[in-house]
Amino acid sequence: MNKTFARFLFVCISFLVLGFSQAQEVAIELGPEEIGINETFTIKVTLSDEKIKSYDQFPEITGFQKQGISQSSSMNLINGQMSSSNSIIQYYKPSKKGTFTLPNFEIAINGKSYSSAGQKIQVVDAVSSGGLGSGSAIDPFADFFGRSTEQPEFVELDDDAFFSLSVDKEQVYQGEGFNITLAFYMSEENQAPFQFYEPGKQLDAILKKIKPTNVWEENFNITNIDPDKVTINGKRWTRFKVYEATFFPFSEGEIEIPRIPWEMIKYKVAKNPTFFGANRQEDFKTFYSSPKTIKVIPLPPHPLKNEVSVGQFQLRENITDIEVETGQGFDYNFGISGVGNINAVSPPKRIPTANLNTFDPNVRQQINRGYGRVSGIKDFNYYITFTEAGEYDLSKNFEWIYFDPQLAVYDTLRSSARVKVVGESKTNEAISSQRLGGLYDRISVEDNRFLNEKYKYYFTAAINVLLLLILVLIAVLILRRR
Repeated sequence: MNKTFARFLFVCISFLVLGFSQAQEVAIELGPEEIGINETFTIKVTLSDEKIKSYDQFPEITGFQKQGISQSSSMNLINGQMSSSNSIIQYYKPSKKGTFTLPNFEIAINGKSYSSAGQKIQVVDAVSSGGLGSGSAIDPFADFFGRSTEQPEFVELDDDAFFSLSVDKEQVYQGEGFNITLAFYMSEENQAPFQFYEPGKQLDAILKKIKPTNVWEENFNITNIDPDKVTINGKRWTRFKVYEATFFPFSEGEIEIPRIPWEMIKYKVAKNPTFFGANRQEDFKTFYSSPKTIKVIPLPPHPLKNEVSVGQFQLRENITDIEVETGQGFDYNFGISGVGNINAVSPPKRIPTANLNTFDPNVRQQINRGYGRVSGIKDFNYYITFTEAGEYDLSKNFEWIYFDPQLAVYDTLRSSARVKVVGESKTNEAISSQRLGGLYDRISVEDNRFLNEKYKYYFTAAINVLLLLILVLIAVLILRRR
């Protein structure tokens, strides 16, 4: 057994006996303060005893161009204690000579932020390539395994992936919802390694382009980009949804959704992979979706075409038959459930009826977003009393009109509840509790100044007449004494 193989076997055994990891430590290592114009500057972030699962963009440096990212890992066994480290290295190529400043910066690793004080970088004339320049990236295990210290050659693999903006309908009625989805697809045969690049920032810019001003949006609020399997034309794909929503257009016309770019990190892989060191290099690829046009057509003629909701709805009531006494109140729930813009559902039309008293309803709604549609329920809860005995059919008092886009017809939801009212008449009590009329009605609506000026005249005239009568009476008494 030669020494190289023994060392290799020792490292493999070290991997197998890896025990409990130590506390996480992050170190940010900056390249040298002086490099040649033909060398590279690096920022290296090393995470101890934990894998690097996510990281932010490295900072920009004036006078330098980013040249990709590589990752490496290492293991150490010292006095029976196993430790590991994982590193990310960002390479920078100087574009000219001079003195440049890497400012203070922060970078998030696995969701936690770490800061560096930055430094000055002096770029000088090209240095000889015969030695290991201070700015060169070195494989620390090259001598250990007797390998070359040359930089690995990276190649780009062909990918079988695409980015798509899809809609479930290309024509809808005014007020009818259509579903829109943004997703990245990779086939099961895809070999190229990808990673999402700032999806939140990209999505904010995309929504400004695709969301019209004349729609109501119900966002499905995708917080995690999780994969799911789909079949398209008999081929299996992994889909990553980044956005899903339902748009409800307010007005007729056409909604134009332009071609949308989506940038992904696509790694180049080492042509000759090594056991340790950088076996892939970060690069970028932009995918584009196809443009879409959705035609919004007007609703058929109807007196309420600009007021009705559009969708498939059903009525849900809390009572069918009930018996109450006159003056006794009860709760009646007129619930509208179904698929459509639940937010836009208005209260049912109330048809006034003698002997029935009610007030504005309490409203409760629940909206469900999933399976490519928006559904839910909106409850209108009324408190009702009757003043006269008898049997009442609430279908004559509550109705709600909507438009069904699947059948292309207007339909009406009417109550099916029947109420039997027993007991003495409460009509007189209801009248006495409603209005007193005359001056009492006017007190609540008239301006105080108007009331004061109008009645001040009558009051002054009455006082004057009274004083005149007193004077006449006094004069009569004086004459009689004489």
